[in-house]
Amino acid sequence: MIDMLRLLPQYTTDEFDSRHRLAIVAAQRTKHILQGSRHAPSRFTKETTIALDEVLRTQIKYLVGQEARDAMKESKRSREGEMERVASMSGDDVKEIKKELSVYVDDSPAPAVAETEE
Repeated sequence: MIDMLRLLPQYTTDEFDSRHRLAIVAAQRTKHILQGSRHAPSRFTKETTIALDEVLRTQIKYLVGQEARDAMKESKRSREGEMERVASMSGDDVKEIKKELSVYVDDSPAPAVAETEE
């Protein structure tokens, strides 16, 4: 893949140490685009192609090595903190949230359908 990129003058191949890193970064960017992340206007229509183009044009920053590990630890800590906050909510808070969500989600059991004998 990297060899093919040398044919395209608008892309720099010095940015990536391996084609595997390029594929991983592009795949993660594609996932973000599919989840609704904004992206720059592009001449491409498919999310995978848009993501690959953004990554190759160095519009997407990514972390490697110790910086990446530190960022993952920080993300995990913030998620755990959020989970602890939710777990520490009082019973009244939970009831209020459930009442608000009941407008959107109906988790009541479906009525049993009576079988008729013929």
